[in-house]
Amino acid sequence: MTKVIAISGASGAGKKSVVKALSDYFSCPSLYFDDHVDGNSYPTNMKAWFENGAHLSEINTPTMAASLRDLLAQQPDYIVVEEPFGRERQSIASMISHVVLLDTPLEICLCRVIKRNLCRNSVDGLNSVQSYLSQYEDHLRDIYIETVNQVRSRSDMIVSEIQPVSACADAITNWLKINVN
Repeated sequence: MTKVIAISGASGAGKKSVVKALSDYFSCPSLYFDDHVDGNSYPTNMKAWFENGAHLSEINTPTMAASLRDLLAQQPDYIVVEEPFGRERQSIASMISHVVLLDTPLEICLCRVIKRNLCRNSVDGLNSVQSYLSQYEDHLRDIYIETVNQVRSRSDMIVSEIQPVSACADAITNWLKINVN
């Protein structure tokens, strides 16, 4: 039976890098959350969404659920998915076997997001960073804290150490070997 391993965490936690490393290690398919986000995925007003309870099932990526179902039909041993919200979104919760939360300190996540945005075209990158920091200060930090707390409650493994991607992937691989049949 296929094991779907969801790698979760805040923006900048290192999810994509860990998914790639695990997918390479297990020679298995992977899915990336951002590849399935469109203009209708997030609530229009994220601050109001947060103030109204931050219901993670209101974040919609129907193409991700469809892609995951298609991969499951192929019956690989593993599928590794970047799913920031663990089992908290009803649309894919039943397909996830195990959730690994990358509980990276938010200041490290923020640093990574800034660096990622600055690597873009200099004018666009600076504007993007400025906009992101304004939202981060106003509400995004609180959203990240809340969503990580929600995911933490139903995670199977939590990685809170700051370590290179290879060490993080090794720790997850070792955990999977011990805990997954």
